Amino acid sequence: MYHYDDFDRTLVTERVSEFRDQVARRLSGALTEEEFKPLRLMNGVYLQLHAYMLRIAIPYGTLSSEQMRTLAHVARRYDRNYGHFTTRQNIQFNWIKLEELPDAMTDLARGGLHGMQTSGNCVRNITTDQWAGVAPDEIEDPRIWAEILRQHSTMHPEFSFLPRKFKIALTAATHDRAAIRVHDIGLRLHRNGAGETGFEVIVGGGLGRTPFVGKTIKPFLPKRDLLSYVEAVLRVYNQYGRRDNIYKARIKILVHELGAEKFGAEVDAEWQKIKDGALALDPAFAADVAARFVYPDYEKLADGPAELTQARKNDTEFERWFKNSVSSHKVDGYAIVTLSLKPEGAPPGDATAEQMDAIADLADRHSFGEIRVGHEQNLVLPHVAQRDLYALWQSLYKIGVATPNVGLVSDIIACPGLDYCSLANTRSIPVAQELTRRFGDLALAQNLGRLHINISGCINACGHHHVGHIGLLGVEKNGEEYYQITLGGKADEDARLGALLGPAVKYDDVADVVEDVVATYVELRERPDELFVDTVKRIGIEPFKERIYAAR
Repeated sequence: MYHYDDFDRTLVTERVSEFRDQVARRLSGALTEEEFKPLRLMNGVYLQLHAYMLRIAIPYGTLSSEQMRTLAHVARRYDRNYGHFTTRQNIQFNWIKLEELPDAMTDLARGGLHGMQTSGNCVRNITTDQWAGVAPDEIEDPRIWAEILRQHSTMHPEFSFLPRKFKIALTAATHDRAAIRVHDIGLRLHRNGAGETGFEVIVGGGLGRTPFVGKTIKPFLPKRDLLSYVEAVLRVYNQYGRRDNIYKARIKILVHELGAEKFGAEVDAEWQKIKDGALALDPAFAADVAARFVYPDYEKLADGPAELTQARKNDTEFERWFKNSVSSHKVDGYAIVTLSLKPEGAPPGDATAEQMDAIADLADRHSFGEIRVGHEQNLVLPHVAQRDLYALWQSLYKIGVATPNVGLVSDIIACPGLDYCSLANTRSIPVAQELTRRFGDLALAQNLGRLHINISGCINACGHHHVGHIGLLGVEKNGEEYYQITLGGKADEDARLGALLGPAVKYDDVADVVEDVVATYVELRERPDELFVDTVKRIGIEPFKERIYAAR
């Protein structure tokens, strides 16, 4: 856990006070909604279909148990008793009244939480691997570098009004759990041939109306140069990014039009001017930031304790959950536990106030008071002693977050869609709910193996449908709801965009079509352990297209 200092707390408190005055002026009529809009967006407040929505940043996805209790309090006191965890490692509250927003923000600020830069044309919440610091396959904790970037980018005067929103993600692991190749900047910590640790810099990734997988412009960047190089990227984008056309304003368009090599040359030219100046990272500063991360005082424990082995043997339900939701930890005797926020028939990513309070209590008891948010819209307890797993599972089961479907077909990523969002063309949540019912048989889901369904209610792609193994994009045709379907997308280190299956299908038919796609996969896979995405890569989409459209 990172411990914030007095500067952070003062900044957040003063920002809330400023926003309270802005809300008062809006309520009195001194500000019109149009005048109020840029002010509220700078604080993470959107006007959706039915109410204002407040988005709260969870930097690099790390929460303390006390912060989780604060979120539960806000859900209970100001919202409708729940919050929605998003693919950006944020949480959204959908029903807060405008006049109560400053009070909600004050309560959040006491817990070190805020909505700054969760919206607007600025550097958004910086994300990373939800297993950061505990993953066996990482070379070091990437959250330290995410925190350095957070400090540098927060209210940066030059980058608060970029051509468009800007998203940065980092990973230090062999397997990319942070989707860095579909971000404006993706940073991968790795070692070069000399054994030095630095960053591969990937730019121009992104989804939405015109999706791209990012391109590497710097294979190896020394750590001392992280801030100066990222600043150079942002300067080039700020100077050349389109401001006359919102659809062409993202950095991915600039990189595509210039070409990665030309864009990289522009960045390098800018970087040479600043690389040896004030932005060169002093190792002492990086060490100071690292020192603010307090790590658990782990006990010396052996892997596979007898009580765990016995519980797995005696309880088949526990064994199923263990195989699905428990992952290896870098410290012997400990485990990483993923909590599914995707129970059958429920909106993906939602958690009630009662669940949040209970998870906070369990984090104190079993995870050194620490919780993580993953971009798949699930939660993680990162420091669980293996001997405690059975007791933890029993508690998680009671509060409804122990569905053993993590990474399986019913672990669906979905945006709020037309039930909440004024930009959406279609409803996403009911489709996700129906699909979790169709694939609610856990034996069937396990037989299918890892299979990601991603749903977006509009072209803005908040559900990351382009990189879903099966992607669903809501479109409107003559006032009716339809879905386009893509197959074969991936968001990991081998990221690729899904291929369009064919004409859009009606809203009422989309669940049937997904079932047909899955049935086709089962028929055509070479062996039971061939993953869906690998089958699509091997045979292409034509066999799926023939099956789907021949019957319609």
